[in-house]
Amino acid sequence: MKLWWGAALAALVAGTAHGQQARDPGPRAPVSYDVRFDGAAHHEARISVTYRGLTPGPVEFRMARSSPGRYALHEFAKNVYSVTATDGAGKPLRVDRTDPYSWRVAATGDTVTVSYTLYGDRGDGTYAQIDPTHAHLNMPATFLWARGYDDRPIRVTFHPLKGWKVATQLPAAAGSTTTFWAPHLQYFMDSPTELADFRLREWQQAGAGGKSYTMRLAVHSEDTDADVDTFTAKLRRTIDQHFKLFGGPPAFDFGTYTFIADYMPQIDGDGMEHRNSTFISQPRSLKDANFRQLDTASHEFVHAWNVERLRPAELEPFDFTRANATPSLWVAEGFTQYYGPLMIRRAGESSLDDYLRVLGGTLGGVLNSPARRYGGPQEQSLRAPFSDAATAIDPSNGNISLSYYPYGAVIGLALDLTLRERYGSSLDALMRALWTSNGQFQANYAPARPYTQATIETALAQLTRDPAFARSFFDTSVRGSALPDFAPLLAPAGLVLRPARPDHGWLGATRVSVEGGAVALDQIPVTGSPLYTAGLDRGDVLVSVNGAPVADASTWSTATAALKPGQKVALVWRNRGGEQRATVTAAADPMLEVVRVEATGGTLNPQQAAFRKSWLGQ
Repeated sequence: MKLWWGAALAALVAGTAHGQQARDPGPRAPVSYDVRFDGAAHHEARISVTYRGLTPGPVEFRMARSSPGRYALHEFAKNVYSVTATDGAGKPLRVDRTDPYSWRVAATGDTVTVSYTLYGDRGDGTYAQIDPTHAHLNMPATFLWARGYDDRPIRVTFHPLKGWKVATQLPAAAGSTTTFWAPHLQYFMDSPTELADFRLREWQQAGAGGKSYTMRLAVHSEDTDADVDTFTAKLRRTIDQHFKLFGGPPAFDFGTYTFIADYMPQIDGDGMEHRNSTFISQPRSLKDANFRQLDTASHEFVHAWNVERLRPAELEPFDFTRANATPSLWVAEGFTQYYGPLMIRRAGESSLDDYLRVLGGTLGGVLNSPARRYGGPQEQSLRAPFSDAATAIDPSNGNISLSYYPYGAVIGLALDLTLRERYGSSLDALMRALWTSNGQFQANYAPARPYTQATIETALAQLTRDPAFARSFFDTSVRGSALPDFAPLLAPAGLVLRPARPDHGWLGATRVSVEGGAVALDQIPVTGSPLYTAGLDRGDVLVSVNGAPVADASTWSTATAALKPGQKVALVWRNRGGEQRATVTAAADPMLEVVRVEATGGTLNPQQAAFRKSWLGQ
């Protein structure tokens, strides 16, 4: 990630820009961290950081408020306490606190050591979790840093509990398995680290110019060695398709890429991309999940190209003090969401019908979403700080937001099928073109040519040699929210888009909650649906349906499950204005599915078979 470096390190910047790498700063590194886990039973770590060569005067130490790969604010400082500081001779220094996120140290020399206790008990890609079985450390949630010294090389030494090993994208210090280093703060903060008794699998991957990269999978789970071997084989077959898509691996810094996999009961399900690693987690073992963790692993590995190197300009450099937003998440996350399951399908690790089942659900969810009335994919991308693991106590209108993950995946699907049918090209070709023009150029462990929306539109115009199409597509489906008719787009692949439950009635909301004997609607009805038009809303108490009292959740679910399109339904409910009555008419269930033409009684012709194979593999 990009930095503004001081004159003292100008030579290092010039070197890394030409492919030379930074080096371990050694025991007297300008910034040194020390991490101990004596309080693991209480989810605590004791951490100290020493800064050397400081400018005279007070030093401001901060905890981040955001984390690479996340777009909302996160208050990591709330779990930092017992903060003390000393100078280079060990003399105590005064620590002042004037805001919730920083500690000001009254430094008297050029060296300051700050020590603190960190509490962490959420295991996912954003936070830290420490317990007697492992320590998962997302760096922004773990480490204090001094403002104004981001360019300094860093060393970190861990003191693992007995049996623990260390998995991280950070390069190890020579001869050590517990000390690691980073060229600067941006790389350090982008390097999650797992300490546990994990199982390690490694293999070599050939790259451009005769280079070879070490691929590593560190699995912390209760699985057997055989289960880990099975998952490793599935993962290798899948990521081979990623390499085919982009023409080989990117130039992984320090020669490695690491999958950090946590599949323990105390973990939260997540996946988080990083420059040369990813953290993937699920609270089920590989065996219990039937190896479905492959879905997350495939998604996150697409990010090794898309986001980590082919990167939106608004995210570069990453600012740890605020929410980082970009209008391009429909590409950064959405296209990644499109390719994750597609790579699994091309690898033969999912059946065609399983792939189509997921595709149909994604497509139907986006096409039926009322949120498209309130903004296209650019607008939904900019709403990420309010939705990407963000927390707030005030309710939101669930009808106005559509996740840029499925929305962008559907945009990718539309573009891929259009390019294949109309231009004899593909989204694969567009991604490779963008990689060639913007992604492969790196300097100082950061993208040298981050892209903008205009970059993508221009690349599409050049690929198709049809600027009018590129402009129209962006105006209509990116800056606007209209989507093409997918039925004719899917037909060349011998696929049929159709209603999934055409004989089933639909009111616009099904989820309820029960409290104190009252059954209440637990979601906002879809805009324009029968319930929405009648005036029902989230929190309204359902009294009766067709004269039958709604005594429990099953009464409501049974009644709605039996509905047919056009059927009249008499409802009584209570809202803040008192008891209300209305008769509504059930609509046809809008759920969609994508199926093979052969499953509908049709015949797959040779042209459709060839199209399908080119797109979806064997």
